Amino acid sequence: MAATFRLTLAQLNPTVGALDANAAKAVAAWEEGRAAGADFVALPEMFLTGYQTQDLVMKPAFIADCMARIEALAARLADGPALGIGAPYQDATGHYNAYWVLKGGKVAARVLKHDLPHKEVFDEHRIYDVGPISGPVQIGPARIGLPICEDAWHADVAETLMETGAQILIVPNGSPYHRGKHEVRLNHMVARVVETGLPLVYLNSVGGQDDQVFDGATFVLNADRSLAAQFAPFDEIIDHITFTETPSGWVAAEGRFDPQPDAWEQDYRAMVMATHDYLAKSGFKKAVLGLSGGIDSAIVATIAADAFGPENVHCVMLPSEYTSQGSLDDAAELARRVGTKLDTVHIEPARDGVTKALAHVFEGMAPDVTEENIQSRLRGTILMAISNKFGAMLLTTGNKSEMAVGYCTIYGDMNGGYNPIKDLYKTRVFETCRWRNANHRPWMKAPEGEVIPTVIIDKPPSAELRPDQKDEDSLPPYPVLDDILERLVEGDQSVAEIVAAGHDRETVKRIEHLLYISEWKRFQSAPGTKLTRKAFWLDRRYPMVNRWRDQSGQ
Repeated sequence: MAATFRLTLAQLNPTVGALDANAAKAVAAWEEGRAAGADFVALPEMFLTGYQTQDLVMKPAFIADCMARIEALAARLADGPALGIGAPYQDATGHYNAYWVLKGGKVAARVLKHDLPHKEVFDEHRIYDVGPISGPVQIGPARIGLPICEDAWHADVAETLMETGAQILIVPNGSPYHRGKHEVRLNHMVARVVETGLPLVYLNSVGGQDDQVFDGATFVLNADRSLAAQFAPFDEIIDHITFTETPSGWVAAEGRFDPQPDAWEQDYRAMVMATHDYLAKSGFKKAVLGLSGGIDSAIVATIAADAFGPENVHCVMLPSEYTSQGSLDDAAELARRVGTKLDTVHIEPARDGVTKALAHVFEGMAPDVTEENIQSRLRGTILMAISNKFGAMLLTTGNKSEMAVGYCTIYGDMNGGYNPIKDLYKTRVFETCRWRNANHRPWMKAPEGEVIPTVIIDKPPSAELRPDQKDEDSLPPYPVLDDILERLVEGDQSVAEIVAAGHDRETVKRIEHLLYISEWKRFQSAPGTKLTRKAFWLDRRYPMVNRWRDQSGQ
């Protein structure tokens, strides 16, 4: 009778630093695996600590706590399948990102990460030492190679594991989402299968952590490159895969095949999950935001309601004499459709008080952007007061286009603890609103249907800080602006390249200048959901003081 290897895959959502809670999730997964007759229960990279830990993992007391808990887990899980779990390890040789295999009441094996990523959001050379390439681990009837995340993005570790007798590759990951990431992962893992001739399991975490969100989307590839299983993105899933030994190697039987949503749905799900987890893991159960009647606050209110339920979202309208009746009506209709609470706080009395207090200082000077910013900062102050009073986290609502060029007021509309749409360009905000109106999923807690009035989507954007103000008074049309920004930010293109693509040089230079001079604002901005390869903060690190400008294409 052919040998079989039963594998339980736990695509779960840990919390950084919540060692007890993460260990409890590991035990629950192990118990499910034991009930299913598993030989091995696998959890993702650094699961015990949560991911990414950043400098927390350099603290000696934290490392000692983690390693003690691993020993305790091993003792507790003596009677049943082996457990694979990511956690740090330190000894006289160094400090490592490790994957621990626990079996029979003890640590049966420990694999140390070899290829440390130092790109995009990762800087692991700063916090870990490079581990040696480990050999395979015997688990039940199979020899398992355990390349940790980045170890499987390069050929060296997987090939060494194959050469030293590995029969199946299981890759524990903490791989954060960005648009199109699944295809990138799949292509890299197919390359490892082609190079080694071995079946491969790609196991990933889910859940939000700071600006990142981990999307899961675990999959299993057979040696012929065919998919044997594909887990849904963003869902916590524990499921099982059975491998059978054949004359040509181990073969995975077909497992679950969950549909993979399109980029619009995955972006929206990422924003909902990241917003929920950032607030919930920080101890907040409610959100508050300023509702202007515009499209950005409309989508943020909807995301918050989908994440926490409309009853836990408090919207506040903060009008002045420049606020149109249409904006008041649109905000009220949005709140009614989504089902959130809506309060109105007029800012004119506070604005008039500040204006009077400054009158002798500003005497003889004409009103300008200063007075506009006073309005925005008063709104920020009022919203922070409501946040403090009711214990709800303030969400800020600036999109990536505005954040890129500084079309936002520091200590005003930038006030807040989290920004769900920080990495969403304005043109995608419009399309995301249309997508949400046309689609509803079981994980959405707000009502289905056209929750965002089409009048909000269709009207010209305006900050309404002066009479008849429109965004395009200060900025190019958003399709033009966003194409230039994507080329500058995501594409790292030169001015000459962007002009050659059809854009006006003077406009490109102006946008480049605004991008560079706004770095100090972004440095102080709230974190927000990473959706692209070049989200502001860890993905794109520029100096706040920077006098260089691209003179190409003159």
